[in-house]
Amino acid sequence: MSAGAPSYRVLAVRYAERETTYVDAYYRWPSYGEPDGPLAMSYYFWVLVPLHDPGAPPIVVDCGFDPERGARMGRRCLCTPADALDRLGVDPAAVELLPVSHIHYDHVGNLQLFANARLPVARAEFEFWTADPVAQREQFAGHADPEGIERLRRAAIQGRLQLIDDRAELAPGLTAIRVGGHAPGQLIFEVAGEHGPVVLASDAIHYYEELRRRRPFAVFADLADMYRAYERLTGYADAGALVVPGHDPLVMDRFPRVDGEAADLAVCVTDSRSST
Repeated sequence: MSAGAPSYRVLAVRYAERETTYVDAYYRWPSYGEPDGPLAMSYYFWVLVPLHDPGAPPIVVDCGFDPERGARMGRRCLCTPADALDRLGVDPAAVELLPVSHIHYDHVGNLQLFANARLPVARAEFEFWTADPVAQREQFAGHADPEGIERLRRAAIQGRLQLIDDRAELAPGLTAIRVGGHAPGQLIFEVAGEHGPVVLASDAIHYYEELRRRRPFAVFADLADMYRAYERLTGYADAGALVVPGHDPLVMDRFPRVDGEAADLAVCVTDSRSST
């Protein structure tokens, strides 16, 4: 990468986990004719450290669930997102950019920590959760965080909400693309990694296997768009980008742990190369 070109060190931060099953995690799992079994799920957010601008604050992508909400839902918290950021040396109040991949509870549960950040989110996602009566139906509402939605409303009033239609450059070397599928405005993020392109898929794919075998996750807003997102992400991988799923425990095994106090929580996905 040429001198001065945008480049980021990308960290995946695991703050929680749970045990589920294939039947619960995958849409119509029995249709594949394979037995059920245990399946681990990890919960992440991501930190982008701008190497091209060492004095700039990190960018945080998503912000995890509220610890009390997670406990009620049976998720095992390894560390609160606030504590994880502290161990990484990141002050949430200093963060100026917090892209939101979608407005599910495990991605918008700590927005209050980032009082000074610009919050990019897909227009389709924001309008669905704030204006569409269908969002109140239990199959959608069960994944919502009402407080997070209200904080996004307030951010809009404050001028901190950035609504994205299809594609937008959020910062040099960081672009958001709406793919839909899992959520009406599901975003993925193209990142200029320090050793090559990285795509943070968030919940466009939860697991490496989900993409490899084209087997949809159980939660979605539009099944056809979910399949189309798989094709798009496969195109990135075929072109040499590193595609990172949103909930796969294997992320913690495929990449080197960070040094220091957060070594048990975070890996650097740009320290080595891998693919789906």
